[in-house]
Amino acid sequence: MTKSVKVAFIGLGVMGYPMAGHLRKKGGFDVTVYNRTTAKAEKWAQECDGKHAATPALAAKDADFVFACVGNDDDLRSVTIGPDGAFSTMKKDAIFIDNTTASAEVARELASKAQTLGFHFIDAPVSGGQAGAENGVLTVMVGAEESIFNRAKPVIEAYARSVGLMGPVGSGQLAKMVNQICIAGIVQGLAEGIHFAKKAGLDVEKLISVISKGAAGSWQMENRSATMNIGKYDFGFAVDWMRKDLGICLEEANRNGAMLPLTALVDQFYKEVQNMGGGRWDTSSLLARLERQ
Repeated sequence: MTKSVKVAFIGLGVMGYPMAGHLRKKGGFDVTVYNRTTAKAEKWAQECDGKHAATPALAAKDADFVFACVGNDDDLRSVTIGPDGAFSTMKKDAIFIDNTTASAEVARELASKAQTLGFHFIDAPVSGGQAGAENGVLTVMVGAEESIFNRAKPVIEAYARSVGLMGPVGSGQLAKMVNQICIAGIVQGLAEGIHFAKKAGLDVEKLISVISKGAAGSWQMENRSATMNIGKYDFGFAVDWMRKDLGICLEEANRNGAMLPLTALVDQFYKEVQNMGGGRWDTSSLLARLERQ
């Protein structure tokens, strides 16, 4: 059955490349990809025994499910409703699944456009980073009608460990904002804790081995404390990307009246890291800012 399901994937960045690979290899779907850099699409097609197309429109033609994982709202509009965009060729009742971390507003805008054209748009941002994408264990937060979600979920599960329906279109993006708000505060707290421990003369490795088993434990502590302790940041989810995400959170908070004082503060700390030349460093590099003081 999966071989008869046609899938398109638009955007082969550090997340999209392995996600599309899981749809082909694990899901067994007939997958066609599009990427702005054609060489990367050609490489993917060769590695994954799939196909590539010259435009989003050609990739989406006749597809049952069309995925996108691009940079921001403008990129998403470009590959959907821009020249040679996917919306121009999508067939009736197909489903467009957007894995981009974008605004709730653009999700609702494109869902409305898709409805007028006779197909469906759902927002499905992901959490888990590059490692989660490569290992096919992402967490996916979906905004959709329940019936459309139920159709899309088995396909999404090719690259996910957890897929949850958050509410109507836009709710997936709102859930991802909460995810990023929580991460920002946790990483800042961890950075300050390690900084304090060093100043106090504690053995950070021994310290983390103990407190990670208690109430202070977190994914960030388990997965980032060791590299933070040795000042290694040349990997992972980039500060530039986090600032883009936190900007979306703060803009939405301005609209809905939420108070995000810590998020706004950490966003400025990340700006300082960018000014240090750390725009492509992992988000755990908040410690580097403290150690510079």
